[in-house]
Amino acid sequence: MDPLNPGLPPKGLSDDALLDAVSRAALDYFWSFAHPVSGMARERSGGSFGYDTDATVTTGGTGFGIMAMLAGAARGWLDRAQVAGRIGRIVDFLEVAERHHGVFPHFMNGETGRTIPFSPRDDGGDLVETSFLIAGLLAARQAFAGEPGLVAGIDRIWHGVEWSAHLRDGGRELMWHRSDRHPWDARSLPIRGWNECLVTYVLAVASPTHSVPASVYHDCWARGDQFLNGRRYHGIRLPLGPAGGGPMFLSHYSFLGLDPNGLADRYADYGEQVRAHARINHAHCVANPHGYPGYGPECWGLTASDSPLGYAAHSPTEDLGVISPTAAVASMPYLPDCAMRALRHFVEDRGAALWGRFGLVDAFAPGAGWVAPATLAIDQGPIVVMVENHRSGLLWDLLMSAPEVRAALRALEFRSPRLDGTDAASRANA
Repeated sequence: MDPLNPGLPPKGLSDDALLDAVSRAALDYFWSFAHPVSGMARERSGGSFGYDTDATVTTGGTGFGIMAMLAGAARGWLDRAQVAGRIGRIVDFLEVAERHHGVFPHFMNGETGRTIPFSPRDDGGDLVETSFLIAGLLAARQAFAGEPGLVAGIDRIWHGVEWSAHLRDGGRELMWHRSDRHPWDARSLPIRGWNECLVTYVLAVASPTHSVPASVYHDCWARGDQFLNGRRYHGIRLPLGPAGGGPMFLSHYSFLGLDPNGLADRYADYGEQVRAHARINHAHCVANPHGYPGYGPECWGLTASDSPLGYAAHSPTEDLGVISPTAAVASMPYLPDCAMRALRHFVEDRGAALWGRFGLVDAFAPGAGWVAPATLAIDQGPIVVMVENHRSGLLWDLLMSAPEVRAALRALEFRSPRLDGTDAASRANA
């Protein structure tokens, strides 16, 4: 098959051709750059952060990569049988990798499966990263329903996750990390909203073997200090979340597989939430209150990425003059015209500086001439997945067709057009 990234796309491509080129190049991060033993996604392409970048694989980023490979197979960029084989290799590796009450760590050694501590106290299971991985695996299970061996392996991993082992305070708090060597204390982190973790609660309630009660969603998640908002930024009302909306990944990671369109509960309409977040992020860069050179209607997008000072969660309230292309491009389903305008600017106006081995770079500072030297799995994956959701809804169709996910959304009292009939299941299996 043709190489996924043949080089910088020429100017003047149609929108579809440009989306193809950018998506294919980002997909190659998960295809040709995957760890050669496990098949999992490496955390980053370079730039040491205290760990071996060749050996370190990422749990959540692998979930994103699995979804990206499903998009690649659907588009015919990757051979479907080879994608099934690659996901099967990942599943085989995960079945023997180190787990903590069935929960995977944030980072692993891609050859041995041993935990690589994310921090001195975070050396056990990471429930949020595990939820991103499980979301990708469940989407793959739905896509390859006719492959019984692959389905059985995915289900063994899914059923083995002890979501309930992360409950604290009599079952009223769901905890992000758990380590048998470092008991929970005042520094431990309950999973409270609003942030990227909605899918964690959906899957924790959905588990057929180790579920948590729906009440913890209301008692812990919805009690976060930055959950309800309701204020206006640049004239745009933001239902949930921190001031200014926070980094864009808050509206990307859970919604790689959960379809926000028409999704609502007692707290918010999530289609309104993600669109407002993207509009505020764009409006901030247009207003450019700090006067950073290069910002504007076609050069926007603040999210967590590398920066000249290290990794940073860029947002309107933490604006360091760094644009992260994934922030705008992965917002394609929410703000398509503005996202496409940014994509053309990144590729056609700045492409010589911003195009690399895996397509668009992780981040750049337009006023300082700095370009990130490394590429990150958690930034490349959402580009492929959200562009595909914009074009076809594929990954939304797949995850929303999983019966456990649908049952959990009902248990959590969500409303969605996808819960009213069998539309998602029929499209996913077409």
